[in-house]
Amino acid sequence: MREYREYPPPPALRGLAPCAWRATVRGGSQHVQRVVPDGCMDLIWTGTELMVAGPDTGAFLIPQAPGSVVTGLRFAPGVAPTLLRTPASAVRDQRMPLAELDRASAQLALAQLEQGMPSDQVLAGVALRAVRETGAPEHGPRRAAAMLRAGTGVASTAAALGCGTRTLHRWSKTSFGYGPATLRRVLRFRDALELARRGVPGAEVAARAGYADQAHLSREVRALAGVPLRELLTG
Repeated sequence: MREYREYPPPPALRGLAPCAWRATVRGGSQHVQRVVPDGCMDLIWTGTELMVAGPDTGAFLIPQAPGSVVTGLRFAPGVAPTLLRTPASAVRDQRMPLAELDRASAQLALAQLEQGMPSDQVLAGVALRAVRETGAPEHGPRRAAAMLRAGTGVASTAAALGCGTRTLHRWSKTSFGYGPATLRRVLRFRDALELARRGVPGAEVAARAGYADQAHLSREVRALAGVPLRELLTG
């Protein structure tokens, strides 16, 4: 059995990181976790490695051994690339060791873990040091993500940000890992999944999340998650 819990990040990271999280596998069987796209990037301690989870465009299956405890810090869309000084497109659909992106931070974090510092504090420390060194990420990517999530079209979003659609596309790949149309699709899927998890009926989920109909929702869930919505919820 897998237990998963989210909790607030340190106050200094509010607005940059929606949550920290912990996943624990209890019992004697291996668990395979299906991670689906959400537009975010995560900093993760697996118990043996410090990893960066890039933005996903499809389901990612992660085996977890019995007794394993994995902790993470989830960054809002567009935040992590600035803090890690790495374009999101460079880690799209990948799980990459932090040392390959920021060796100094990885070495310090591993030393702290070896000294017994709690992993959630270590992950927060990596992010806080990055904020001090790079400054808080610009508000532009978060504004773009909010507009696209609300259903604003790509051209209208570009106009509101004072740029053309081609510029927005290039900028979006750096900040989010893919173009604005894909980000909009992923964020719509995330909203639909949140509604479905709260028990909202499928037809209402489709309407409230901005899908043409329930069949459109079903196709998108299969495309992004790899399984039907019912299986995704029960899994």
